[in-house]
Amino acid sequence: MKKEKGRPKRKDVMEAPFEIYRRSLPEAEQEKLALFFDDIKNHVMLAKGEVLKIRTDFENALLYYSSAGLSLDDALDRLSVSNLGGFYARPPVLWYKLDDAAKIFPLSMRHGQMSVFRLSIYLKQDIVPEILQMSLNFTIKRFPSFATTVKKGFFWHYLDASKRRYAVELESGIPCRPLKISRSASQSFRVVYFHNRVSIEYFHVLTDGTGGMIFLKTLIAEYLHLLGTEWTRADGVLNINDIPSEQETANEFLRAGKAEKMSGYSYQPALQMSGKISKVQPCRILHFRLDASRLKDIARSKNVTVTSYILALLFVAGKSATDEPKGCISIQVPVNMRKYYPSETLRNFSLYCGIRLPADCISDTESIIENISEQLKQETSLQSMSRMMASTKRMNELLRFIPLSIKSAAARNMFGFLGDSAFSNTLSNLGVVKMPPQMAQQIDSMDFMLGGSCGMITFENTTTLSVAKRTADPSFEEKLYDLFAADGIIPVMEGSELYEC
Repeated sequence: MKKEKGRPKRKDVMEAPFEIYRRSLPEAEQEKLALFFDDIKNHVMLAKGEVLKIRTDFENALLYYSSAGLSLDDALDRLSVSNLGGFYARPPVLWYKLDDAAKIFPLSMRHGQMSVFRLSIYLKQDIVPEILQMSLNFTIKRFPSFATTVKKGFFWHYLDASKRRYAVELESGIPCRPLKISRSASQSFRVVYFHNRVSIEYFHVLTDGTGGMIFLKTLIAEYLHLLGTEWTRADGVLNINDIPSEQETANEFLRAGKAEKMSGYSYQPALQMSGKISKVQPCRILHFRLDASRLKDIARSKNVTVTSYILALLFVAGKSATDEPKGCISIQVPVNMRKYYPSETLRNFSLYCGIRLPADCISDTESIIENISEQLKQETSLQSMSRMMASTKRMNELLRFIPLSIKSAAARNMFGFLGDSAFSNTLSNLGVVKMPPQMAQQIDSMDFMLGGSCGMITFENTTTLSVAKRTADPSFEEKLYDLFAADGIIPVMEGSELYEC
């Protein structure tokens, strides 16, 4: 007798958590939920895979709200589909010329080098990733020049609109590592979280520290709003449902006057810290958390600004970390041009100056701090920075009709030459960050990081100086700690272990 043929029995498939949740609802609420997801379909006209991801984001957020005891009506109100606007429904037609400061960044990439900076907020509660993802889904439409991918034109790179689901990720890699922008429709920024920290890392082609901070503030404001916090919009937090203004994407370097001569780009070699350069960049991250009031009092007692005081410490610490007896130490200081030319632009509107001292003149902070202060005043003056702004504009005008393939080779050579040897270090001070009071109450601290350099930021009464190391040699940070301690400022030290070298 022959055995009966038939299809093999299928193993039981575990029912999806959202489907279990949906079936647990009363029939009226199931109908309400069905209408809600039909509305999502009308707002998301992307590739099938992207539509599924966004639908899953809504499902995960609803599951979180249910577990937190929120009613379906309140959950649907917070996750209103109107917050998607038409961003995911309209085709990507916008594109942006790079601002004058940004044009060098895609040209200068080589050997894993990329101009990436990072802004972080530490909340008082661990991050809810489902809600952070929805916050980004809602916020990105407010920043159209961020929802872009870098493309090559014939003469210049440009930013091309990229309609997609922008993802948040659990942090697992080294901070400020290069972004993979060569992929089609790739992101030029990344949002990562870890415990109570949210970080955004930007390819500098998109924005500078000011624009990056506004994006981070707005994202966190929306995140806290979805968790039930209401706040008064102020202090650089944008309304995610406002229509972006033309001023927010303006290339403000066009306001520069005519350059009588090229200024600010002269090259002189600078001493570098001794020690083997790590294969992994940065190879270690250190945060010096400082009492902001005490720091300000110390700087005032020396008749200098906080930036001048920190620069003096960096010069002394830098000398202790090099074996070269002769030469100059030079520290690059980015300057926010908005303080001279008020602007709403979210794109790059910063330049830099260099503060320079002979190494054999550096013995202690007291002997150099007045010189540093005078240099800083002179180099960051309106007159000096306006000349450099005009020179930047003029340089781009001279290069504009040179094909990109030729421009790229020249820029890579120039960047490698200048980037490796023109400056010993960089200090970028974003200054004091203000938040709406309701938000500030839920934030512990902030930090600002540049790959292979020093970034500084102040929130509430904490100033954080972040050092991204390029070598494993600990001389620099040990000397820096001792200098702070000698002035009665005892830093709270945080950071990573040494990454692979």
